[in-house]
Amino acid sequence: MAKKPTSFVKLVVPAGQANPSPPIGPALGQRGLNIMQFVKEFNAQTAGMEQGMPVPVEITGYADRSFSFVLKIPPVSYFLRKAVGIPKGTATPGRGKATPIKLSAIREIAEKKMADLNCDSVESAVSMVKGSARAMGLEVVEG
Repeated sequence: MAKKPTSFVKLVVPAGQANPSPPIGPALGQRGLNIMQFVKEFNAQTAGMEQGMPVPVEITGYADRSFSFVLKIPPVSYFLRKAVGIPKGTATPGRGKATPIKLSAIREIAEKKMADLNCDSVESAVSMVKGSARAMGLEVVEG
């Protein structure tokens, strides 16, 4: 007999740095899930990733207080900031000087993120990533 899901939690946790403090502890604790077991399993699965990389995780809690979780691909904004080498996007997109980013870098990001995007082709994924780049104040240049 299949387990009955009772709760669903979405969190963004730094790779290899999960701990029982907020937001993880309260989110899992109020659903009656074992916080330390999640922390140990999450840190073990993300040990091979870059430390501190934001990893979206979807946690499903079951009636018997067990859980399962699925790791997703980091957000597009993380990859864009890493490609350009800036700590965060601009506060005023569309004004002032924009940081350039090459179209080839955007294509690479779109191919990495393809599984999580709601797209059926790489070209549509590229246009979605371009939109995110413009929203962050980046200028897409050929190359």
